[in-house]
Amino acid sequence: MIDIFKQQINQAMPVEAKSNRVRELLQIIILKIIYDRGFFNNLAFTGGTALRVLFDIKRFSEDLDFSLVDKKGYNFSDINSALIRNLKLYGLNAEIKPKTKSNVHSTMIKFPGLLKSLGISKLESQKISVKFEVDSNPPKGGNISNTLINKIYLFNLVHFDLSSMFATKLHACFYRKFTKGRDFYDFLWYLGKKIKPNYFLFNNAVIQSENKDPGVNEGNFKEYLLENIRKIDFDLVKKDVERFLDDKNELKLLNLKLIQSTIESLYL
Repeated sequence: MIDIFKQQINQAMPVEAKSNRVRELLQIIILKIIYDRGFFNNLAFTGGTALRVLFDIKRFSEDLDFSLVDKKGYNFSDINSALIRNLKLYGLNAEIKPKTKSNVHSTMIKFPGLLKSLGISKLESQKISVKFEVDSNPPKGGNISNTLINKIYLFNLVHFDLSSMFATKLHACFYRKFTKGRDFYDFLWYLGKKIKPNYFLFNNAVIQSENKDPGVNEGNFKEYLLENIRKIDFDLVKKDVERFLDDKNELKLLNLKLIQSTIESLYL
């Protein structure tokens, strides 16, 4: 297994880039386990890492985000146990600390010693981690798709379609309690692809989190975006997302005037 990791990196890479590629391979392995163990019967993959795995978006990610789409037979403890057991079969020692006190069931999966084994760190104690989250009470309206993936391993992913993923990303952009720059990088990607959001899912997400109906639809979407995008601190956006980008020149795209102009031209 270590040899497969080493194939993903070379010594000329900065430490940050090496760590990003190692984490990405860990994410692929975890997704493969989720598929092999049948957990996609309950879960749909979504979020920024889904864009990376499914559509090769040009930024790295830390988290694996899922929505619970079928509660029958779902057991977060079973998923954690299966991850520990199967990661060992891949030769990976993992530490898992699950949290289930809120509707978001989360686990930080840490891999001690891996960075040292790969020559990325001199410290045995330094750990690389992947956050695994399941929204156990997602808003209604997400549409499901299936995609065959061939990235190191061949397997099937159950995931939200692009329209639904855009809806959840919009909710994260404008209603998250803190600024997460990766959200807005993804937002630009959706704009560039001219994806229309799942308005039903988006409105339900806002109703659930904010207890109000924004009433967003195709007719007022442009005005909604322009009103909310001007509230964003893009200095914070750039600071957050920079370490996840290979091409730092892309930070120039995270510019309020440029984004406003893009929205104006896309939604006439």
